[in-house]
Amino acid sequence: MTPPPLALYVHLPWCVRKCPYCDFNSHRAGDNVPKERYIHALLADLGREAANAAGRELHSIFLGGGTPSLFSPGEINRVLQAVRQNFKLAANAEITMEANPGTVECGSPRDYREAGITRLSIGAQSFDDDMLTALGRIHNAADIRRAVQDVRQAGFDNFNIDLMHGLPGQTVEMALADLAAAVALLPTHISWYQLTLEPNTVFYARPPKNLPDDDLAFDIQESGQALLREHGFEQYEISAYARDGRYCRHNLNYWNFGDYLAVGAGAHGKLTTPAGVHRYQKPANPLQYMLQQEMSAVDVEMTPLPAEDLVFEFMLNALRLNAGFQEKDFIARTGLTAADLVTASKTAREKELIERNGDGSWQPTDLGRRFLNDLQSEFMLDRA
Repeated sequence: MTPPPLALYVHLPWCVRKCPYCDFNSHRAGDNVPKERYIHALLADLGREAANAAGRELHSIFLGGGTPSLFSPGEINRVLQAVRQNFKLAANAEITMEANPGTVECGSPRDYREAGITRLSIGAQSFDDDMLTALGRIHNAADIRRAVQDVRQAGFDNFNIDLMHGLPGQTVEMALADLAAAVALLPTHISWYQLTLEPNTVFYARPPKNLPDDDLAFDIQESGQALLREHGFEQYEISAYARDGRYCRHNLNYWNFGDYLAVGAGAHGKLTTPAGVHRYQKPANPLQYMLQQEMSAVDVEMTPLPAEDLVFEFMLNALRLNAGFQEKDFIARTGLTAADLVTASKTAREKELIERNGDGSWQPTDLGRRFLNDLQSEFMLDRA
């Protein structure tokens, strides 16, 4: 089995306020975030993860959260310095940090850039102030525009804007207005995804009223995709759109079943070894995570991915890509054969949800992209 490209994810778990739709491992910051202690834990964790890298080169780093921009540029610089000390870093490595418009006052975009960040992902979510209030956001539309202006003036030529659609009471016209506002700010990338009611969130327990029905949600999606195409944004993944080929390399690694190291509270990792594909996770609770990293020895359990789950795990990621995947990559990254893939995909092909092309590539059909969950479920094993 050939080891795929390797990335690094660093989790910074605190937010000013927990949003009612968010199911990520994030925690309200309050007045006493133990930043110094947490950074020391991250530095220890990075030192230990170097063994998992086994000399392999990192091609991307993603600092996610939570809200990483609650940490100052100096604190982020300390983390990235430790990365450089412990790992081989590709010369053109993509280093992304998530930032919310209401928290960039913790440091200027210019200072984050000098710390080593090469790409920012700005959590706008909407340009409608009423919608932002309904979503529990701490910023307004003016804050988004100011933040993007600062990002551009700092010299960032690659940044993403996160937007949501399918919001309470949202019409097609309102969704298009959000997209038009984002496009006007000239990002290289837009992540545009539908609001979903995830378990263990406030919205799941108390759903907001007037959510778009399936027909309206589909109209919003089709109209928005047309607007993005008109402005030169290529849809390359179910919710990702880029201009001039500026795809998010870190996320592409996930979708292509690449490997990634996990640092920080609740961070998940995946490693390919001669013994197979393994997954692991750090403690989700920040205090438990810090206590673990302060120990002289840390035992992180590597869970082998059973061979019978490999097709589904691969497809769960790769089928999100409009271009699909190469058969040779499936073979290299799962250790399975082309015959295994043909057998596993039989029903999906009969339902015309996926197609095998003559050049060795596989991709979801238009029908498969529209009903992606149904397509992915075709690769789940019946364990009854």
